[in-house]
Amino acid sequence: MADIILQEKIRNKILLIREQRVMLDRDLAEFYGVETKVLNQAVKRNIERFPGDFMFQLTEDEFKNLRSQIVTSNSGGQRYRPYVFTEMGIAMLSSILRSKKAIQINIAIMRVFVMVSRIINSSQDLAEKINELENKYNKHDKNIKDIFSALHILLKNKEEEGLNKKEIGFNYEEEK
Repeated sequence: MADIILQEKIRNKILLIREQRVMLDRDLAEFYGVETKVLNQAVKRNIERFPGDFMFQLTEDEFKNLRSQIVTSNSGGQRYRPYVFTEMGIAMLSSILRSKKAIQINIAIMRVFVMVSRIINSSQDLAEKINELENKYNKHDKNIKDIFSALHILLKNKEEEGLNKKEIGFNYEEEK
């Protein structure tokens, strides 16, 4: 049960920034049980392990947008532009944060990232299947409309033929 709650907390902290799923330095520090400053110092001491696709600092605009989304106060909130870590960056954190808790948290985070990826992939697969069905039925709809249109033309022709035909046969009423 505790694992499920932890996974849900982690999932809620994953953000989409620059079309990448990332986590903020402060959220990671909280999960690892260290101060954000301590986490960032450890990263800076090992900066060669964190290229731009593993970790980056938010731009001023991204930071403002993030602050407006999570409604942090100006006086008590974060004042510096945070660093964010991609899935690969979080995996790399496990090599510099070696406490037992850090290892357990990293495992949980990796599991959540994998779960999120699976959900996204299955959603994309489902969207593709829906589009295929929609295209298939749109073609069927067109074919059905064409059939009804042809039937209406045939019926109209039959009605016109019926109006233009002279009655053939013997009329009993006229002889009486």
